[in-house]
Amino acid sequence: MNVGSDARTSSPDRASRLERYRDVRARVAALLDGESDWIAALATVVAELHNAFEHFDFTGFYRVTAPEWLVVGPYQGPHGCLRIPFSRGVCGAAARTRETQRVDRVSERADHIACSSSTQSELVVPVLAPDGSMLAVLDVDSDDEAAFTDVDQSELEALCRDLAAQFPRGEGHR
Repeated sequence: MNVGSDARTSSPDRASRLERYRDVRARVAALLDGESDWIAALATVVAELHNAFEHFDFTGFYRVTAPEWLVVGPYQGPHGCLRIPFSRGVCGAAARTRETQRVDRVSERADHIACSSSTQSELVVPVLAPDGSMLAVLDVDSDDEAAFTDVDQSELEALCRDLAAQFPRGEGHR
């Protein structure tokens, strides 16, 4: 679900972002080749993304650890909320609807949870198992308004699909 516009996405910016995502996804694929631990994989994805994009001020996963509840981690950036119910916030909306949430101005979203007062825009992508069950959400916050574009959304959705395909139960394989 796009709650904003792509006014900031010029052709050079779009090409640059696409190239950077290709690089990140190639590194993630190489680093996770043969990896069997879910948390190690999540931490690797977060580190690669957070360090690749200046507009990613908080980058983290919220994992489903109990019915209708998300728990933070792994993440990079300032502290995130520790627990979020599916019924609250942008992360909860992504988990509840199983749809990506892209919000250009979080101040205009009545259900936004202000884990950090500096957050201005947010992109949350669900990580769905092949059977459709919710494994986690990838939450990326920016201190800039309208920081995320259609490129960020489509590339992060693809990354989350790849992650779910490798870890279909959201846990390590033994």
